[in-house]
Order: sequence, then structure tokens, then C-alpha cells
Amino acid sequence: MTPIIIVIITIFVDQFSKYLAFVGLKDSEPIVLIKNFLQLNYVENSGAAWGMLQNQRVLLIGITLAVIAGLGIYVRSNTTLTKPTLVSISLLVGGAIGNLMDRIKMGYVIDFIDVRFGSYNFPVFNFADIFVVSGVVLMMFLILTDKFGKSDEIK
Repeated sequence: MTPIIIVIITIFVDQFSKYLAFVGLKDSEPIVLIKNFLQLNYVENSGAAWGMLQNQRVLLIGITLAVIAGLGIYVRSNTTLTKPTLVSISLLVGGAIGNLMDRIKMGYVIDFIDVRFGSYNFPVFNFADIFVVSGVVLMMFLILTDKFGKSDEIK
């Protein structure tokens, strides 16, 4: 699967799930899926992860655009990247674009996945966040195992 297809699919999944959350959860009680563990709960997040940088819309948009541009330049200047490297970057970019779209059009990001571990209530998140974290975790694994970057084969 090409990187652009992965980016498009992640954006679609993210935006469609946020639309469903808006239609089905806004102004209603959370939907409990697994008692004391997982519920769907509509939240408008004007900050970044864990509530950092609240109401810093311009800064968050700027950081996101810089990260996307940097990753785009990296991919375009390295034509022999491994497939796992391209997947990690594609997940990160797709998730970043999904949240960026929300910030630009609404000034906040729609979050709706609410996970609890005992008395700890994890910050509410969305699919874009899942894609970003998955891309970063995969990237870290590839870097730690010295498999990030160029392949031995030329494409």
C-alpha cells in the first residue's frame, strides 16, 4: 500500500469517526462499552495531549504544519526508505492532518474515546491520536532496531 493511500485512509477513518461522535454523542450522556474501562464520550479539546497548550490554536497549527512539512521533505529526499519506515511516517502524517483539519475548521479537536484504568481516567482521545502514537511507536522500534531509514535495495 502506498504512503498516500495510508494517509488518505487514516484521514477518512479519523474524520468519519469524529462525524459519528458529533452526531451521536454531542449533548448526550457517554455510551458505556465496557463498564469502568471504556466509554464513548464527546469532548471538544482546544489543546494538545493531556490538556497541554489549551487555547494555543495558532501555535498547534504551526507545529503540526512544520512536522508534516519536515516529514514530507524527509520522504521526498530519501527515495529508498523501507516500507515500515514509510508506514510509520504515513500513520503519523495522516493522524496529524486529521487533527489539523479539526483545529483549522473548528478551533478544537473532537475526542471521544474515553478509557479508564481503575481510578485513573486516561485523557479522552480519537483515531488521529491512535494513528500518531502508532506511527511514533513503530518509528521508535525501527530506530532502536536500526531498521529506520534507507533499505539496502534501491526501489
